Amino acid sequence: MTNRYTIGLIGARGHTGREILKLIDSHPDLELVFAASRELAGKEVSEVAPAPAGLKFESASPDLLADHQPDICILALPNEASQPFVDAFARHSPKTILIDLSADHRFDENWAYGLPELYAESQSLKGARRIANPGCYATAAQLAIYPCLKHLASPPSVFGVSGYSGAGTNPSPKNDVERLSENLMPYAPVGHIHEREISHHLGHTVRFTPHVHPAFSGILATVHMTFRAPLSVETMQTLYDKTYAAHDLITVQTDTPELKDATGIQGAIIGGFSVSEDGLHGVVFAAEDNLLKGAAVQAIQNINLALGLDILSGIKTI
Repeated sequence: MTNRYTIGLIGARGHTGREILKLIDSHPDLELVFAASRELAGKEVSEVAPAPAGLKFESASPDLLADHQPDICILALPNEASQPFVDAFARHSPKTILIDLSADHRFDENWAYGLPELYAESQSLKGARRIANPGCYATAAQLAIYPCLKHLASPPSVFGVSGYSGAGTNPSPKNDVERLSENLMPYAPVGHIHEREISHHLGHTVRFTPHVHPAFSGILATVHMTFRAPLSVETMQTLYDKTYAAHDLITVQTDTPELKDATGIQGAIIGGFSVSEDGLHGVVFAAEDNLLKGAAVQAIQNINLALGLDILSGIKTI
């Protein structure tokens, strides 16, 4: 195939890296030319996920950018680890489109914020060269709150539950399967970085409490909102129907989604609309796979927009 765009992946060891490799392999316009991981250096990439035959992992060092100048590169690195690589691209390959999956540039005005269903135009994602991928919880919460944003009387409250893959592959209590068995683990009850991210990009204070569940993947966000004036359930659902009518990866439904409903799907499900008797208190639920719409699928959406391709190129709809 001609006119394929070359792409690299730095930080391929984690769960999200594997999903990204699968999506790149199935994308008609992308060609993987390198993948980097300190732990996997020297191994065949195809041992982890579909990849070109003979391609081996390289060591994840900024020095590798002296040899690679891809059209696009995804940085799937821990928080506070991306800047040396960003600086190396600026020196060796300034035209490369960078997609940063960490939180390092989500508050940086020099980087577009890549939640395309809400901010494709305002963030100028089409043709962008530096894109910060949103956090997984931040994606679900913003999708759930945004249609009602103008009706809010106070900060909405988000009760979030995620599978343990969101804690990454480095051992911790949040991905300890034995500790999580038949358990629900709360953490970071105030000041979680996703709380700040959600509030910053919505322009409205949000309260957020995350929890880890023993499922491997999937996110369920329960959002409570207080309205300035009464809303009916029908009016509330109409707001969501209109907001997401043109977005194939977002399903709006009457029924309440469950965490397992989102496992393995490419988009997000929003539903379960409920309103108090006086119409001033509303509840909505959002479900997504934290590894897919919460990370890998969203990265591919952003790449497609940056390249001027169909936003769903290489992505299956729900």
